[in-house]
Amino acid sequence: MKLVGLVGSNAEQSYNRTLLQYIAKQFNDKFELEVVEIKDVPLFNQSDDQTNTPVIQDLAAKIKAADGVIIATPEHNHTIPAALKSVIEWLSFKIHPFENKPVMIIGASYFKQGSSRAQLDLRQILDSPGVNAIVLPGNEFLLGNVKEAFDDEGNLKDQGTQGFLGLCLDKFTRFIEVVSVLEKPAIPKEAAPVEDLWATGTIDTTVDGIDMQADNWLELAAEQVGAAEGSTYVKLDRGLLTVDQLNYFLNSMPMELTFADYNNQFLYYNRHKDSDEMLAKRVPGQVGNPLAKCHPPRTFKNVSWVISQLRSGKQDIVQVHVPTHGPDKYVVHNYQAMRDADGNYMGINEYIMDLKPTIEWYLKQTGQELVGGKKADAVSGASQAAAAPDATSSASVHDEPAAPATVTAVEAKQNADAVSSASVSE
Repeated sequence: MKLVGLVGSNAEQSYNRTLLQYIAKQFNDKFELEVVEIKDVPLFNQSDDQTNTPVIQDLAAKIKAADGVIIATPEHNHTIPAALKSVIEWLSFKIHPFENKPVMIIGASYFKQGSSRAQLDLRQILDSPGVNAIVLPGNEFLLGNVKEAFDDEGNLKDQGTQGFLGLCLDKFTRFIEVVSVLEKPAIPKEAAPVEDLWATGTIDTTVDGIDMQADNWLELAAEQVGAAEGSTYVKLDRGLLTVDQLNYFLNSMPMELTFADYNNQFLYYNRHKDSDEMLAKRVPGQVGNPLAKCHPPRTFKNVSWVISQLRSGKQDIVQVHVPTHGPDKYVVHNYQAMRDADGNYMGINEYIMDLKPTIEWYLKQTGQELVGGKKADAVSGASQAAAAPDATSSASVHDEPAAPATVTAVEAKQNADAVSSASVSE
């Protein structure tokens, strides 16, 4: 780590120069400190611009190249010397090497106050517009009675003073590291790809020539492809069912099921209940719609985020607890990625469940009961006095869209990572 020590005096003999020289020698295992003089810098005069002179440019270059700056200031008439003030004015007039530079203030004076008022004044100056230094807070090193503080070799005599100075310098080096992190350009969060919610493309299973938004898309598409129905057998991966049997099977599931393909077209929902009784109301005319047609525009960003998580493989499932169904239900929307045998994303299986009946059945079977506060989500055994409720990272507000389909429950929380439902724990 390379630091610059700025002597805050233009005097030939300065105890603040001695202090900086002591630091450079004593703490050279922690950093490299170059002691820099200001005695050759001319008095600031806006009418006689000296910005481009070698003395000012050289001083500015050293400050700019350093990781941090230590300014040692004496106190003249309750403030900093005119020479130091003049230097800072040159370095904030047309050039700004102090901007966002970590600075530590120290000082030595003949009397007990140890340049305290000068240091306070210097903090205000370094914080002013045009200077914009980042000054180490606290850690004031005030060396008073300076005539008696050093030995003939320029070393501090008092071990307590040496220790405190070392502590302040350690904090300054850590402060520099913190500032360096803060001043680095922010690394943008990886933006999720924008999904084509209007399904404008086509895939190998897209039924061409049929308007996706047509209310009778199912009938028109089925006729065009000669879809099987009724008692026609369908050979499945691990079974042989008629279309009727497949419908019986899916409709009997104790949950609402939705299928959207990887082109973001809504293709199926099970007839679990009538539309008015569903947790996420769906109507027959939605089948075949692009997902954009199934959600209000204000939710598009959240829907796109969920799909991109599943498509990219960052998550295989996104779960959202939707509390707006009332206290008698614990409804969870699950968005499960579907993949082929090679792991390629093939679409979304959304299944929506009210977990409350299952929880109540479990409690009855085991003799356990919910305990805790008003929102107790945990289950405790008879030997437990209490159990912590499970945490849910979920949407806090659920607006049922007029025509909901897959991914309907994520409006209020864009990055709903995962949900721990009201699980039962023994």
